[in-house]
Amino acid sequence: MRYGQGALVGVLRSVVAQAGLRGPVASTMFTAVRLTNDQILENATGVGAPPQSWPRRELAIDVLHKCIYGFTTGAVADGLASRDGPGPGQRHAALRRQPT
Repeated sequence: MRYGQGALVGVLRSVVAQAGLRGPVASTMFTAVRLTNDQILENATGVGAPPQSWPRRELAIDVLHKCIYGFTTGAVADGLASRDGPGPGQRHAALRRQPT
């Protein structure tokens, strides 16, 4: 479940990068999505427990691992997306910055 879920939400991060949302802020948002997705699936299938019931050390390790995953995935997705140039969001932002 963990590998499939990671691959599936990794595709979401690549879509975000292609749209022009890149960098640490986009990776932070993605990390929140990754954490939420993990908890929804684990609790819906009955293999997990709510995070507030976890031992603090176990919770800290899980969050740290998700942050590493989120920012590593973001760096790879951003690097690949930058090969295509700026995304639609970046082009729109550049137009908004130009004085009229």
